[in-house]
Amino acid sequence: MSTTRPQQPGDLGPEPDGVVGSIPPGPGGSPGATGGPVRRLALASASGIVPLARDFTRQALYDWGWLPAATADRRAAAEDVLLVVSELVTNACLHAEGPEELRVSCDGKVLRLEVSDRGAGQPAPRTPHRAGRPGGHGMFIVQRLCLDWGVLRVPGAPGKTVWAELAAPV
Repeated sequence: MSTTRPQQPGDLGPEPDGVVGSIPPGPGGSPGATGGPVRRLALASASGIVPLARDFTRQALYDWGWLPAATADRRAAAEDVLLVVSELVTNACLHAEGPEELRVSCDGKVLRLEVSDRGAGQPAPRTPHRAGRPGGHGMFIVQRLCLDWGVLRVPGAPGKTVWAELAAPV
């Protein structure tokens, strides 16, 4: 299910250096704050953006105990997260003037991924989905793997944040 939701007041915005950080949620929670740690990675001037985003997310999964995975189900959950990160960042590269920032947060039950960009487009799964056709599978994959996903926009500001939530492994 895709939803468009306005950005909530209290968003903490990027950290001063725009790289890694672990911050508490703002009052009442801010977009991306699931009640647990938040990691941020600036992508605006980076090269090798998709592998960089995957490596950054993989390190967060290690730090939060998702990896190394003790079971096949836990390993599959971590691989799903890495696949969704790849799809969201790739879509920002192909359709939205490139990603600005990746945010990863987890509260122990739900992991939330957010990719901010300056693009005006509205991501959506291609319909009808044709499995044998090359390309156009990114948002279909996101829709299938995630509990929920959507788009946050700030009225009057350029760009958007595409977010996706996945269940933590049990």
